[in-house]
Amino acid sequence: MVKYIKCSAKEYALTNQVLRSGTAVGALIREAEFAQSPSDFINKLSIALKECNETFYWLNLLRDTEFITDKEAESILQDCNELLAILIASVKTVKERNGKTNKQ
Repeated sequence: MVKYIKCSAKEYALTNQVLRSGTAVGALIREAEFAQSPSDFINKLSIALKECNETFYWLNLLRDTEFITDKEAESILQDCNELLAILIASVKTVKERNGKTNKQ
């Protein structure tokens, strides 16, 4: 999406933020794969969740300022929402399992 938006200085500031936060999500999930502990795993996924939420913000801002249309935003915002839900569920599940393990 970033590649296809006209890039004046205004758009560049917003699309650069989307690119940075959006790519951070994937990088953090990959880092979580080799976490050193359940706490490290939770930490990395929690940061990925924050980055995904930030990406959602920037995408909404691009739509609200009409740099992208509602139709263009619809699919990518849906993908972002789904990823947010997956990350929330993953963090919650690992926290619950980690809590049970620590109590035993």
